Amino acid sequence: MKETEMTRLPLQAVLFDMDGTLVDTERLWWEAVEQVAGRELTEADRAEVLGRPIDHTAGWLSAATGARAADLADTLHREFADRVRTGVVPRPGALDLLDALAREGVPTALVTASPRSVTDIVLGVLGASRFAVSVTADDTDRTKPDPDPYLAACRALGVDPSGCVAVEDSATGVASAEAAGCTVLAVPSLAPIEAAPGRTVEPSLAGVTPAALRALLPYRLRVMTWNLWYGGTKVHDHRAKQLKAIAETDVDVVGLQETYGTAAGELAEALGWHHHRAGENLGIISRYPITAVLGDPDVGFYGAAGARIAVGGQEVEVWTAHLDYERYGPYEAEPLAHEEVRLGQMRDTLRRIGQAAPVVLVGDFNCPSHLDWPGVEWPVTRAAEEAGFADSYRQAHPDPVRDPGHTWSPVVVHPEPQDRIDFVLHRGLRVLDSRTYVSGSPRPAPDVADNDWPSDHAAVITDFSLGSGPATV
Repeated sequence: MKETEMTRLPLQAVLFDMDGTLVDTERLWWEAVEQVAGRELTEADRAEVLGRPIDHTAGWLSAATGARAADLADTLHREFADRVRTGVVPRPGALDLLDALAREGVPTALVTASPRSVTDIVLGVLGASRFAVSVTADDTDRTKPDPDPYLAACRALGVDPSGCVAVEDSATGVASAEAAGCTVLAVPSLAPIEAAPGRTVEPSLAGVTPAALRALLPYRLRVMTWNLWYGGTKVHDHRAKQLKAIAETDVDVVGLQETYGTAAGELAEALGWHHHRAGENLGIISRYPITAVLGDPDVGFYGAAGARIAVGGQEVEVWTAHLDYERYGPYEAEPLAHEEVRLGQMRDTLRRIGQAAPVVLVGDFNCPSHLDWPGVEWPVTRAAEEAGFADSYRQAHPDPVRDPGHTWSPVVVHPEPQDRIDFVLHRGLRVLDSRTYVSGSPRPAPDVADNDWPSDHAAVITDFSLGSGPATV
């Protein structure tokens, strides 16, 4: 198999903490707190001082001294602002990185737990024009370590946190950025910070480049579920049309149903991909290596099969399922009367998957979702939810009226009920986006032979955020 380069998320913005990250103000803040406290601070005080807003530290000092917190906050602000005006110094590499990002057109934001009055003093030193947005302690109800400041900056920039790198120097700021969903580059100033998944630690910003920040972002894993409809044989030149759809959507993994035995192998061979065939109906094809096959390889026409896929040093389980189509609920006078067979198949699938995470379960479930039908507790999707699986399409599109996401059926029309019966479910991953996909404008059955879309189902495609880049830049 040919080597496949993994796809990283694009760098949408870089979000900078201020104190201790871009300017050497942590020392000035420490000195201001010592002045107000009337004593030398120790290691035990760090958690109440570094990365904290003035009101928090004032409250901490008030509890220790009995003085009014409001008075202490005023004094802290005055002491710190005086020191900033006379002693603020950009940290090594900070201005070079900001200038490099500006040359490459990467938006930047300043995200700080300091009040606006102090922030504006520092912006005067750094140059306010270097930042498209600044968010201070005055701009959100909650500040660091809560995610609100970083989420506010992302909203103002119109970017997704998953495509942003946050640059921080304190554990409190790191917690805020990670809770918002950002990748973090930590450059500790006074207190050490440990590396962790999605978090890289460097001694300073000297030598850090935009390219290095891009290399920290997570990989994208794009997963499709697709019922091929008799292997695609209802449509002329179906194999070429299937390959065209896979190429156009740039998917990484496809869970297949109705493969007619050979489709998974033939598609994988044509693409130079890896594949797992299970029985006569199910298959998984992947541009990334398959390290293990899961479930019963001789599964019947209905059931589920899985594969463990290696993606950038991590492994993800991907399962494909096809549940029985008979006595489809919306056809019945009592919609839930005959769901026992499908529910049993789903429970068997969930038992086989066990507690695995991260895991993706895709397929043609031949039943609607309880998330789409108010007041109808469709048991198959409810069982998946109770097992910890989230519906990626509904996470990306919470309103079923505005975004119905119908997958059944682009070629079987009125009086056939249109519904969402194909799902990309997951546990332990983050959804970036999800959509349904049909190529061309399919003619309705039975006049389907010349359709560009070789199926009677729409596909569902979900982008997941998976892992992060190297631990050093």
